Amino acid sequence: MRQTLTFIPTLRETPADADAKSHQMLLRAGFIRQNTSGVYSFLPLGKRVLQKVEEIIREEMQNVNSVEVFLPALQQAELWQETGRWYSYGPELMRLRDRHDREFALGATHEEVITSLLRDEIKSYKKLPLNLFQIQSKFRDEKRPRFGLLRGREFLMKDAYSFHATPESLDATYEDMRQAYTNIFTRLGLNFRAVIADSGAIGGKDNHEFMVLSDIGEDIIAYSDSSPYAANIEMAEVNVTYPKSVESPKAMEKVATPDQKTISEVAAFLGASPEQCIKTLVFKADDAYAIILARGDHDINDIKVKHALGVKTAELASAEEVQNLLSAEIGSVGPVQLPSDVKVYADHAVKSIVNGIAGANETGYHFINVTPEQDFSIDQYADLRFIQEGDASPDGQGIIQFAKGIEVGHVFKLGTTYSEPMEATFLNDQGKAKPYLMGCYGIGVSRVLAAVAEQFQDDAGFQWPIAVAPYAIHLVPINMKDDTQRELAEDLYKLMKDYRYEVLLDDRPERAGVKFADADLIGIPVRVTIGKRASEGILEVKNRRTGETFEWQREELLDRIQQMLSR
Repeated sequence: MRQTLTFIPTLRETPADADAKSHQMLLRAGFIRQNTSGVYSFLPLGKRVLQKVEEIIREEMQNVNSVEVFLPALQQAELWQETGRWYSYGPELMRLRDRHDREFALGATHEEVITSLLRDEIKSYKKLPLNLFQIQSKFRDEKRPRFGLLRGREFLMKDAYSFHATPESLDATYEDMRQAYTNIFTRLGLNFRAVIADSGAIGGKDNHEFMVLSDIGEDIIAYSDSSPYAANIEMAEVNVTYPKSVESPKAMEKVATPDQKTISEVAAFLGASPEQCIKTLVFKADDAYAIILARGDHDINDIKVKHALGVKTAELASAEEVQNLLSAEIGSVGPVQLPSDVKVYADHAVKSIVNGIAGANETGYHFINVTPEQDFSIDQYADLRFIQEGDASPDGQGIIQFAKGIEVGHVFKLGTTYSEPMEATFLNDQGKAKPYLMGCYGIGVSRVLAAVAEQFQDDAGFQWPIAVAPYAIHLVPINMKDDTQRELAEDLYKLMKDYRYEVLLDDRPERAGVKFADADLIGIPVRVTIGKRASEGILEVKNRRTGETFEWQREELLDRIQQMLSR
């Protein structure tokens, strides 16, 4: 491609509103442009990288017998209502009405659509298993789009769905897909880890996220320093033994704690440590209220709360709801003398507290010398807190450390989460109707582009891996008015295209400094400069990744470039 015939609007200054390295550089190098918050246009270079990522994904999907389809982005509300997600998915689901006042959603995901398709077409176990995938735009009304392509309102995604007659078949495909994802992200050159994760709004169980390690990652990975164990912090189990205090329980006593609302404030005011405090939070779990307790130095994990209570939604109650339920402000609530219909769930660490401190359910007051089971009852103990750095690894090997990660892929075992409520069934080998067992497998394609951009750049611009680089070779004649340089550049351009190299020819009438700055910014793996020694047939070749430069004769250029690109 000739640079004068394509569209690469590079920028010299970093956009002020771009707060991630990938976002800044993709804008500066002319790969993307923002249309509105969280919505981007992919310019020619960005589109070429997207296509390279898609090609790798398609190859690995085909290797595990996944077949490509293309499903509608506009989805009728009735399908989402069948599964209940029309009501539970939340404000991220973009909803609209047509001229006939029928409700639709722009596809945030496609479980309902693919399930409705298969229930109408596949009626026998003999047609299973079946694994289908697509690559298309998704829409989610993010409250706070940020980091460019990493969290947008419209984005490109690869989603695959598998359908099975037996658990063994689902397990086999799940492992195939997990390995395919490992292959994809390895081929892209990414530094990533597969971690145990929560299924979120998708549903199901037994799932893994693929996380690219990055300082701007919005997820925290908890991993062992001595084993392969890794999990999203939301799902990391806590496997810690808490020694019980040897103190004898004392009589509970109410004390004034004016204007002391947080655990640290109350502990400091009473001359105690946060570990002696009982943190009390009120959750609204589906349509009922529940009291959740943890040790004062621990943070309650709402995902674990939801799983422990066996509910679809678990959210902190509002200040008004807490006041109405317990007649106290949030900073003064506690587990003593609760309404009889409110259940109490406690993290395992609470069991070891003796003579602790807890809110008195009276604004400005706390109880001291509070001991569980003596001064209040607990309906159930469970693992309800976030794991912390320094905790024992759940697999019993090593100590937990934290790292930030960008989620680029997710694999789920859905089971019958969608097929059962949608009555999507097949006849098994005994002639009985059974709901499909399903798997779901997603990759954020545009997010992958941003993750690669985040990891492969320096101060001057991108250092694209050859697997996804928009072009393999950048031909840069210094002076297009010089007949010798121009003719040599044209000869090389034709020769490289004949050899099926993807090559970009900078045929612009720009100064050398502008051309070099743009070449470094764009980050094509090999730059070939045709300069003053063109009459001698000598070319300067730069390896963009290493920064090494060489002077090679025209006759040896192709062989040496092939060696450089194959490393």
